[in-house]
Amino acid sequence: MLQLGVNIDHVATVRQARYRDDAATDSAEPDPVRAAHEAELGGADGITVHLREDRRHIQDRDVHLLRSLVRVKLNLEMGATDEMVGIACRVKPDTAMLVPEGRQEVTTEGGLDVAANLPRLKQVVSRLRDSGLIVSAFINTDEAQIGAAIGAGFDVCEVHTGPYAHAFASCGGDFRREQLAAELEKVAVAGSRIRSAGLRFNAGHALNYHNVGPIAAQSGIAELHIGHAIVSRAMFTGLRAAVREMKNLMQAFGGTAFGGTAFGGTAFGGTAFGGTAFGGTALQSGAE
Repeated sequence: MLQLGVNIDHVATVRQARYRDDAATDSAEPDPVRAAHEAELGGADGITVHLREDRRHIQDRDVHLLRSLVRVKLNLEMGATDEMVGIACRVKPDTAMLVPEGRQEVTTEGGLDVAANLPRLKQVVSRLRDSGLIVSAFINTDEAQIGAAIGAGFDVCEVHTGPYAHAFASCGGDFRREQLAAELEKVAVAGSRIRSAGLRFNAGHALNYHNVGPIAAQSGIAELHIGHAIVSRAMFTGLRAAVREMKNLMQAFGGTAFGGTAFGGTAFGGTAFGGTAFGGTALQSGAE
């Protein structure tokens, strides 16, 4: 069954806006550790945090407490630096996901360039796996990057869905538009290649309540990592309800909508978008 990993980085972003110098104290709020508990109660299958080099949101304190308290999978996003590898090996999250990292970016932009850094990443992956971690690569849909990730020894490839999400927004969600159809096809082809190599196929980045369905419907997809959209909706509905709504949407699509009749049959014109998923039961069943 398709699983949902909830990224709670931006709960910490709100905290840092007020408690930048006191984030390590238990009185600083909102506490991402409390947010993880709420996400679990909403049905999250995993919790994701990104410990950045500049500590702009998630702090070391958060990672250690989450490892102690989270009862679902803990996924640590991290740069492939010696410092972060050391932290991951000590904390032992369930999954370590290697991502590119730039100090000037607002959020992660683009996938990890595994092909250009293959020798170094082989060493990093080996060290993390020797510590008992499942190791994931956040990559673009390029065949060269998928092949390099396979060669580096990664267990999981998370496909960067940012280009798809951008196309969805610019095309108004209309899959008759070539740009959007082409971006979704890239995700599908990448997923097939990843799965054929025996790796787990995950996806994430810029997914929201409007565009998640076609990604959730991809054949063999294992897990979606979603953060900003859920935290944003939580401002109005509460985090528990926001997580539940997203999970209901994902389960409504669950690998069936895009298998064959996607564009001309039931997926867009019948039950998926026009019937039960968006217009009927999916969102309503998650509402509180």
